[in-house]
Amino acid sequence: MDFKDSILQLAERVSALKDSIQTEEATKNAFIMPFIQMLGYDVFNPLEVVPEMDCDIAKKKGEKIDYAIMKDGSPIMLIECKHWKQDLNLHDNQLKRYYVASKAKFGVLTNGIIYRFYADLIKENIMDDVPFLEINLEKIRETQIEEVKKFCKENFDLDNILSSANELKYMSEVKKIIRSEFSEPSQDFVKLLTKRVYEGIVTQKVLDQFTDIVKRALTSHINDVMSEKLGIAIKATESAGAPIQTPSNASGQKEDEQAKEDDKASKINPNRSLGPLSSGDVKVFSCSPESKECLPLIHGSHKA
Repeated sequence: MDFKDSILQLAERVSALKDSIQTEEATKNAFIMPFIQMLGYDVFNPLEVVPEMDCDIAKKKGEKIDYAIMKDGSPIMLIECKHWKQDLNLHDNQLKRYYVASKAKFGVLTNGIIYRFYADLIKENIMDDVPFLEINLEKIRETQIEEVKKFCKENFDLDNILSSANELKYMSEVKKIIRSEFSEPSQDFVKLLTKRVYEGIVTQKVLDQFTDIVKRALTSHINDVMSEKLGIAIKATESAGAPIQTPSNASGQKEDEQAKEDDKASKINPNRSLGPLSSGDVKVFSCSPESKECLPLIHGSHKA
């Protein structure tokens, strides 16, 4: 089984079992340990995975990270776990403390469904506030699977991951801004677009007017893109020779299937109706009581 199939299988497992998982420890055993194993690490080998590793700092003792992924005797990735219902936003500071106290380059905060991957892209040994990668197993995308695959034991390359992490972080931030602007355009965004198309002086009244125009234009653009994609998909399906199912031809197919069933039934039902008969369909006989003979008057053959 390749990595993609493994992670999709784990996603199905998470969706099927989550309602029966009542504790953080159960979340770790059912969801997170299988995730670590999927990356190629032996969760029962302390040379690869150390549970409850000490992450003490000067002012606070007894700090332990749930799992530390090891390489050549040093931690390369810390994994802090929470119950699957927990809001991860409440726990990122905890992971930050552990990160500072270790030599690991990557930190992962997870509830077994959502995984947030952090690094120290801004300041060395200080975990960034924003994850460079976040996945939701129940909604995981193809591109995200490829990024997670880089953390597999056999693929792990620190420089390669850090290089892509920097790009992923900023791409994620830009996408958030785009989603926000599409949902509720900011005044700066409206002003930027207004200046591109409006030749007069951009007053507040003009901005108010263009705010609604920009909203409708963005919605229209999204609909146009979706319609175009749908059209391309339909053409591709037609080119492949697969019929496009519509309500009318679906109904026709059902009628054809019913007709075939009725035909089969008529062949095995001896009491079926033969319909109206004509003189060409039967033989008519004249019988004489004296001679005890019957002579045909009309010749025909009944078609069964």
